[in-house]
Amino acid sequence: MPLSLPAMRWIRGYERSNLRGDISAGITIGAMLVPQAMAYALLAGLPPQVGLYAATLPVIVYALLGTSRQLAVGPVAIVSLLTASALGAVADADSPKYLAAAAMLGLLVGAVHLILGAARLGWLVTFLSHSVLVGFTAAAAAIIGISQIKHLLGVAIPRSDHLHQTLGDLWNAAPAAHLPTLVVAGASIVTLITIKRFVPRLPGALVVVAGSTAASALFDLAGQGVRTVGEIPAGLPSFAFPVVDVALVGDLAPTAIVITLIGFVESIAVAKVYARRHRYEIDPNAELIALGSANVVAGFTGAYPVGGGFARTAVNDSAGATTPLASLITAVLVIGVLIFLTPLFELLPQAALAAIIVVAVRNLIDIAEMRHILHVKPSDGVGMGIAASATLVLGIEIGIGVAVIASMLVVFARMSRPHSAILGRIPNTTSYRNVRRFSNAEVTENVLVLRIDAAMSFVNAQHIKRLLVDHATDVPAPHDIVLDCSGINDMDATGAEALVEAIDELERVGVRLHLCDVKGPVRDVLHRSGTWARLHQRIHATPHAAMAVIHGEPSPIDHTAMGIDEPRIGS
Repeated sequence: MPLSLPAMRWIRGYERSNLRGDISAGITIGAMLVPQAMAYALLAGLPPQVGLYAATLPVIVYALLGTSRQLAVGPVAIVSLLTASALGAVADADSPKYLAAAAMLGLLVGAVHLILGAARLGWLVTFLSHSVLVGFTAAAAAIIGISQIKHLLGVAIPRSDHLHQTLGDLWNAAPAAHLPTLVVAGASIVTLITIKRFVPRLPGALVVVAGSTAASALFDLAGQGVRTVGEIPAGLPSFAFPVVDVALVGDLAPTAIVITLIGFVESIAVAKVYARRHRYEIDPNAELIALGSANVVAGFTGAYPVGGGFARTAVNDSAGATTPLASLITAVLVIGVLIFLTPLFELLPQAALAAIIVVAVRNLIDIAEMRHILHVKPSDGVGMGIAASATLVLGIEIGIGVAVIASMLVVFARMSRPHSAILGRIPNTTSYRNVRRFSNAEVTENVLVLRIDAAMSFVNAQHIKRLLVDHATDVPAPHDIVLDCSGINDMDATGAEALVEAIDELERVGVRLHLCDVKGPVRDVLHRSGTWARLHQRIHATPHAAMAVIHGEPSPIDHTAMGIDEPRIGS
């Protein structure tokens, strides 16, 4: 084992006291993952064994390469839904091409992860804000749940990427619901909810799988028309490189990027939660490499894309996992199931697996978090609502594209009209504060102190210029405006040009512009544009210093000595 493996960090310092917790967590997640893996494979339109394949070697690879000690990697609901959406457009379900496309998608997802990790571009995923992700996840969870109703009812409806069409088909098919299937589904859902509420440590999914399989054998449910999983090939997956089809790669590439974006954002978010709780650090770029390698292995072993799961990670931690040894134990258990126990699942009703999916994804609709976001920052509700609505109406792939665009538009909207404040002096101090927040702040007659809280760039330059010029016409009109630049951390050429235009327009109406508390990057731009030299005697250290000069005190000529500007070679 190479010493460079991240796993060596915890292997070399492994403490025997952690062994009991890791074994307990590994067994618990194994019991949870086996039925979930088969259920999520069903959601992706794949045979159940493909889900089990995704829960073996990919899990081992992440355990050796990942920097999170609690993250439980494997098949996840949203990635499974994205997989179904992508594969349904390029191949017929149950066809060899469908299976090959699933493996190819795993390779592509892995490749995107690895490229981002090697280029240290983990920051790119920040283009998807938390509020937008919450909206998208809730909508995707609703789509997932609705997509499983046909299995709960025992009816056949055509697959569709549009929610309204699926709902219409379900409405028309509902009268033909198969009663025995409906009974199995209802009993499974009630069992899962009851166990989660009253015996949360009991692996409810495993209980439902075992119970429904036993009932299927005892009452010959297959003979009564209840659809079952059927034969599951025993044995481990074989290594094979998917046949490269350029057209197929082109068709799957956009979804691979989307899965990487969604999967990594979710994985890194949950990994950081438990890293903070256990006081260690997560390396986002190393996580990209680890998740990318896991997905590449998934592609080579006939599986499909994997990611970090919220629920399984929470259970992993609560069950006592302190190192990735727990994940290694989980993978060994799944391997054991593949080798020895697959015949036991042949009579497993598909309705039971659908029930597992429905109950699992309902927690992805986080109403409490939505309310929290709206309370903390109401404007974030716009992006959250757009992401949810677009995903429900337009489908998963277009929805996430709209969600990313919505995130960026919200940011640009905020940048285009940045926060500004009129400042007044707090009595008996040299401090200046927002007069709207501090009622005792004193404003000086004919002098306006204005603070801008954003970088001055092409996005907002004209707005800031207009703000300055409009204040020059206030009643009573000021003869001096002091622009507090403490909140302006950068300025581009457009911003510098707009500032010069504002100075010109203010001077035409007899108003002098002063600057104070100018940061280094902004000073550099002002020097290069010539604005610094033009305003030399009207640039000050603080609003209080600017006010003193306006009231007749001499202006400090040596900005370097006053700490207003740094020494400049050749100046």
